Amino acid sequence: MRARVVGTGSYVPRSVITNSDLEQTVNTSDQWITERTGIRSRYIASPGEGSSALGAKAATIALATARLDPADLDLIIVATCTPDMPFPSTACLIQSILGAKAAVAFDVSAACSGFLFALSIADHYIRLETYRNVLVVGTEVMSSVTDWTDRATCIIFGDGAGAAVLQGIKGENGILSNHLHSNGQRWDLIYVPGGGSQQPLSETVLNERLNFIKMRGSTTFKLAVKMMEEAAREALAANNLTIDDIDLFIPHQANARIIKATAERLHVPMERVVMNIGQYGNTSAASVPLALDEMVRENRIKSGTHVLLIAFGSGLTWASTLIRW
Repeated sequence: MRARVVGTGSYVPRSVITNSDLEQTVNTSDQWITERTGIRSRYIASPGEGSSALGAKAATIALATARLDPADLDLIIVATCTPDMPFPSTACLIQSILGAKAAVAFDVSAACSGFLFALSIADHYIRLETYRNVLVVGTEVMSSVTDWTDRATCIIFGDGAGAAVLQGIKGENGILSNHLHSNGQRWDLIYVPGGGSQQPLSETVLNERLNFIKMRGSTTFKLAVKMMEEAAREALAANNLTIDDIDLFIPHQANARIIKATAERLHVPMERVVMNIGQYGNTSAASVPLALDEMVRENRIKSGTHVLLIAFGSGLTWASTLIRW
């Protein structure tokens, strides 16, 4: 029994902030942002539009593509680091919106690697034949933790959601393997210090802007390239495949230079590497499923296509998933 992707979907908010817009609010320029990140624009959620709203819309499209009713779902796993609220889980909120009354629902928090962590959990449940129809969603409202006065981070992040419906089907196609890693000793490279149980929201937290993302960019860059290369090679070795066997590489969309450096170290031609960061920015756990859905809609993924997903994020976490479509 393998977990096969039978439907994908994605959704982004209507509002767009371009680099030119940011030039009006912080000391930056369109040229500087594009050269350093590859980002030209990012979608931003409207006030009151939370991760559950974005995720439910992506999920609805994925279910329609899979030709499944929400009532058919056995399990919903949502990857997010920007939940609507501390509790209940965003997965339960999406379950309610969809009307998926028979499904078990829970969240996974692994930041930008979250979607791959959630895929791995779904894959294991399906292989054990505990559940057959599983919805996996990556959804983020990164604008809610972005300091729009900090030019180092406000240029990077965007909002969006992507979803995949997995179904247990016997055969050779489906998820071949998952590889997950964490290094909690480097947690302070990307984090939001305030707003949790250690530093609850207070006047001090708000005044010192501790409820927003803090990031050490240069160190993160180097580790991201190294870890994503390792995760990719691990997946290839586990399945006795080579770089040439992979038809599409879909990396987390963190930074165009990170993606290109990783591809160079793996000796992958850029025409086989998916890169849409210019349009969406870094959408954290939503970036991989957004790119995956885009490739499905463009008919770049067909039966038998080998797709390698790789990600790196706060935690630190990094992961890879290899799929034979």
